[in-house]
Amino acid sequence: MAGHVVPHFHNSAGVPAITVGAKEFMCVGAKPPYDHPHVFLDMGSDDEIICPYCSTLYKFDAKLHGDESIPAGCLYEAAAA
Repeated sequence: MAGHVVPHFHNSAGVPAITVGAKEFMCVGAKPPYDHPHVFLDMGSDDEIICPYCSTLYKFDAKLHGDESIPAGCLYEAAAA
């Protein structure tokens, strides 16, 4: 698994659902400092999953790249140290 990057998504806009191009990812809730524990979510064979912390519904769309989302801009990128 070395070299594998897991995308992180946020829901700072508070939308009920986010469509993503990855089935394995991290949900951070809202952007820091309002984030929740960064939780790993794995859809497995399903196409939807609900974050147990913030209740955001994530939907998978194979047409999107792994770091893309609808609405756009939900990819969380931590500031460089």
